[in-house]
Amino acid sequence: VQLQACGGGLVPSGGSLKLSCVASGFKLDYYVIGWFLQAPGKEREGVSCITNFDSSTYYLDSVKGRFTISKDNAKNTVYLELDDLKPEDTAVYYCGAVEDGQISVARYGLLPIAYRYWGQGTQVTVSS
Repeated sequence: VQLQACGGGLVPSGGSLKLSCVASGFKLDYYVIGWFLQAPGKEREGVSCITNFDSSTYYLDSVKGRFTISKDNAKNTVYLELDDLKPEDTAVYYCGAVEDGQISVARYGLLPIAYRYWGQGTQVTVSS
């Protein structure tokens, strides 16, 4: 089971990026996928997640209306579109996976400890 996050970069405040989380070794169809960020010196924090069963989505309050999570099961990829980026969004972004049905997504979907598999992160830097 491997996850690879990519798509980060350096953008000005107000800019946009689209991150991709590509899975290999397993089918995303059966997993909850979450996106997390970790700023320097801070703990990893859940940003958004999407379920397999009904593609329900959940977001951290501070990113609602700016970030959009989506998935393409045919490409075994989950995306996180980041719009209206702010300097405080600067962080390393990670994707994680856990088998659908293993957790209450509504309650724990944005908690890093709930996830079993992780990819390497991708750096997002927003300049002011």
